[in-house]
Amino acid sequence: MARHKVEISGVNTANIKVLSGEEMEELFIKMRNGDPFARDDLVQGNLKLVLSILRKFGGKVDNLDDLFQIGCVGLLKAIDNFDLSYGVKFSTYSVPMILGEIKRYIRDNNSLRVSRSVKDIAYKSLKLKDELTIKNGKEPTTKQIADILEVTEFDVINALEALKDPVSMFEPIYNDGGDTIYLYDQLEDKSLSSKDWDLRIALDKAMRELKSRERDIITERFIIGKTQMEISNELGISQAQVSRIEKGALDKIKKLIR
Repeated sequence: MARHKVEISGVNTANIKVLSGEEMEELFIKMRNGDPFARDDLVQGNLKLVLSILRKFGGKVDNLDDLFQIGCVGLLKAIDNFDLSYGVKFSTYSVPMILGEIKRYIRDNNSLRVSRSVKDIAYKSLKLKDELTIKNGKEPTTKQIADILEVTEFDVINALEALKDPVSMFEPIYNDGGDTIYLYDQLEDKSLSSKDWDLRIALDKAMRELKSRERDIITERFIIGKTQMEISNELGISQAQVSRIEKGALDKIKKLIR
């Protein structure tokens, strides 16, 4: 079966060689001993690793060629800094560095502008996270990062959140062949909790139980915002009468919504 040919930055990715663990170790030893070709062989033998990472960003950018080149920059950094004494696979060491370069490129080219100070905290946090993950074998907590950088946990969280890619409220998130569900369909209106909705329904029902004049006065007073004197002038009754009707209506509403 013919292999699928993909052209990225002039590279035929279908013919890229994948190095075995033994070949990788041998090339790293040669590179450390001054072999001028070993580094290039390591790059060529790990291009598929870069491509596998690019698949995560396929729908997020217009030009994969740019990301491929940026990923290769991360690969070169990983090759130059890797040491066999680390006791980990090269892929384990290099993936965070390649991913970091790509994410940095996307953030720096984001249409949303984030302040330099916030970016600095975010970049330092991500760099520190990668270093501590490699060193300790697990991701550090936000508090650990904040303590080392001498900032608050909020500063770290806020900086990392600020650099996330924005998502449209009209982004389709599901379609079963019928109506499409968009992101905004799943967003909660925090201004109205379920308790607030229950109260609103009960209040609407109570308002319908009032007499016409009572309902009009309550609407004028608490929805439109008129004074008792303004209402009394409009209705041709005294302010004392308006006050009495208002009080009676409120008492009825309280009893009905309990």
